[in-house]
Amino acid sequence: MDQVRTGELIRRFRTELGLTQKELAERIHISDKAVSKWECGAGCPDVSLLLALAEVFGTDVQVLLSGEIDRNESEKGNMKKLKFYVCKTCGNIVTSTSEAAVTCCGNRLTAMEPRKAEESEQLTLEDLGGEWYVTAEHPMTKEHYISFVAYQTDSCVMLFKQYPEWQVQVHLPLYRSGRLVWYCTECGLLYQNIRRPVSRA
Repeated sequence: MDQVRTGELIRRFRTELGLTQKELAERIHISDKAVSKWECGAGCPDVSLLLALAEVFGTDVQVLLSGEIDRNESEKGNMKKLKFYVCKTCGNIVTSTSEAAVTCCGNRLTAMEPRKAEESEQLTLEDLGGEWYVTAEHPMTKEHYISFVAYQTDSCVMLFKQYPEWQVQVHLPLYRSGRLVWYCTECGLLYQNIRRPVSRA
C-alpha cells in the first residue's frame, strides 16, 4: 500500500461525499487525527478498517489498497456528479452525467448547482426495516413545492416526480449510503447525504 496515494484517494472520496475528517472518523469509529494522518501520507489505515472505509466510499478494498481509481470505478463515480436541469416553463427534468447543451420550451437550460440543506430544510428519513421512508415538512402549494426527489449512489439514480398539493412520500431501498437531492421551486436544488448506521456485533 502506497501511503501517499492511498491518503490522497481517501481525501478525494471524503470530499466528494461532503464529509469532514471528523464525520468520516465517526463513521468508522476512529479519531479524526488518524484520518488527517492518512490524508497527509504519514500513515495508512489498519487492514481491519479497510472494509468499513470501502463501504463508506462505495468502492472496494482493492481500490483503497492500490490508491488508484480504475476506469470503471471512475465512471461509477460520475453518478454522484449527475447534473440536473429543470425547465421553469413546463417543469421538465433532464439529467446528464457530463456537460451537455440542454434546451426545453425554446430555452437553454443551465445545470443547477446543489447546495447542502440546512438542518431545518432536510428531508425526514425513517428506517422501516428494509426501506427508507422519506417525507418532508415543506409547503406543497401551486407556487411553492418540491417538484422532484432523487436518490443517488455511485452506480444508480432513482428519481421521484412530485406534484403541487401532494405530500412528499417516497419509499427507497435501504442502501447503506447515498445522497438525496431535491428541487424546490423557490429554494432551488438541495441535497443531504444519508447513511444507514453500521450495526456493531
